[in-house]
Amino acid sequence: MKEFELKYGCNPNQKPSKIFMHDGSDLPIEILSGRPGYINFLDAFNSWQLVKELKEATGLPSATSFKHVSPTSAAVGIKLSDKLKKACFCDDIEGLDDSPLACAYARARGTDRMCSFGDWVALSDVCDVTTAKMIKREVSDGVIAPGYEPEALEILKQKRKGTYNVVKIDPNYVPDPVEHKQVYGITFEQGRNNFKIDKELLSDIVTKNKDLPENAAIDLIIALITLKYTQSNSVCYAYDGQAIGVGAGQQSRIHCTRLAGSKADTWFLRQADKVLNLPFRSDLGRADRDNVIDGYINQNETDVCADGNWQNYFTEKPEPFTKEEQAAYLATIDGVSLGSDAFFPFFDNIERAKKSGVKYIAEPGGSIRDDLVIDCCDKYDMVMAFTKMRLFHH
Repeated sequence: MKEFELKYGCNPNQKPSKIFMHDGSDLPIEILSGRPGYINFLDAFNSWQLVKELKEATGLPSATSFKHVSPTSAAVGIKLSDKLKKACFCDDIEGLDDSPLACAYARARGTDRMCSFGDWVALSDVCDVTTAKMIKREVSDGVIAPGYEPEALEILKQKRKGTYNVVKIDPNYVPDPVEHKQVYGITFEQGRNNFKIDKELLSDIVTKNKDLPENAAIDLIIALITLKYTQSNSVCYAYDGQAIGVGAGQQSRIHCTRLAGSKADTWFLRQADKVLNLPFRSDLGRADRDNVIDGYINQNETDVCADGNWQNYFTEKPEPFTKEEQAAYLATIDGVSLGSDAFFPFFDNIERAKKSGVKYIAEPGGSIRDDLVIDCCDKYDMVMAFTKMRLFHH
């Protein structure tokens, strides 16, 4: 296939629209089901790079959930605890523990389920039946993978009345080392970001505490590779083999840290017994449960526990999850990793990170206030590595 005509570009008025190889060669993909759109392919090609690099860096099957050209999460294939299975709405999946790829997908999709609503999925390995069954029941736009087991492909083809987007990509495809894009009719050219992220990148530890365990190193690698394909400015919290809070596209570094930190906090709080045991009505759908859980934890637009409201969601009125209870729960969290796509200009980012249990940090360094940032890390006995490499992505 030399080119593929799209329905329209980013918006319905942006026509004509297509994807093609600039040198006239064949596209490195096969469309096995559906008709992906412009934004679908932006998500697909960015997300595929992420999981491909994450698999290469860790040796573990990897998955990511993308929305509007930024990951909501990324994860590797580590088994989930019983509490995490329940929080991710996958405690009923048979054979989950036997499929590392399905575990990676369960983590990636389950991290920020509100942001993953209508997502694009990328898988580093051939999609198996267990993973396909999980994808089928979620609200999603499409999936990209290097292949699909025959039964898994048939399961995915049944999704959305046969219109679900399923893309197969050639895992051996290597893009040109120089890339181009146009803005306002003007062509930009740059070398492709082939910077390799691995454990060696974490060798320059600048804090007094230099004890970086293997699991934390993997979490930092997950955070940094996630950032490599996240719209900047961005920071990423990671824990237990997955990104748990991504703060993307903020102009201020501290706003990235706050946004991602609040998402990480919500992820932890979803696993609290008070949340796991909410008495939901049996007729309440999964997406509605996500919204209610977010409202229960963050007390946003609607008080879901208020009289006249709780009856819409629960079989009995739940006790509120007070801010004091939440603070006490979060105070027990430790060992979280944090990556940043550029240096921290002020130590306020470290103070905010500490509130979400951060122990390990990787950032480029190079700020005129590096000494103050390091001092703040030392105050909390954190471990921080300077990567000396910025990871902006636009």
